[in-house]
Amino acid sequence: MKLYMKPGACSLASHIILKEVNAVFETEQVDTEKGLTASGVNYHAINANGYVPALQLGEEEILTEGPSILQYLADTHPETGLAPVSGSLQRARMNSYLNYIGSELHKAFSPLFHSASSAEAKKAAIQNIGQKFDYIANLFADGRRHLLGDEFSVADAYLFVVVNWSNFVGIELANWPDLEAYQKRIASRPSAVSAMQAEGLL
Repeated sequence: MKLYMKPGACSLASHIILKEVNAVFETEQVDTEKGLTASGVNYHAINANGYVPALQLGEEEILTEGPSILQYLADTHPETGLAPVSGSLQRARMNSYLNYIGSELHKAFSPLFHSASSAEAKKAAIQNIGQKFDYIANLFADGRRHLLGDEFSVADAYLFVVVNWSNFVGIELANWPDLEAYQKRIASRPSAVSAMQAEGLL
């Protein structure tokens, strides 16, 4: 397998889960602005959308979209317990978190990563992210260690990566103590440490 990735981007979640399942894989960095891989290949020929991640499974098989990759890895390694059984209520809950992270929280950060965004747009984005952090932090008010309770799931890998972006855009996680504790907890997992080291983030 090969993971097409960009250091610190949402592809880091897939990188973490590949480490969790002890997969044999390689990574190739993508310059999404130029649309080229590190080896000079036109990335749009691999993923027409032009963004990361993409997971090459074989000569002809490419899987795109982070949540799909995460669930594929969990389902093909059921012994890891990284996703509840398909069809269960817990699986539906995990999917709801994946959808929320992707469609709401992840997208909320977009203005902060675009140089063309105005100061007003960035200020509005920070306020929007704060509201979403309020919701997520409240989930941990019941004492749970992970989104689904005691057990780490693929949704936690995705949430960790997006929450971690706050460290690069001037959002103080200390304003949400439960969320800050969660971020530090996931950051200490061996898979997260290994993936971040491989991406030059540590």
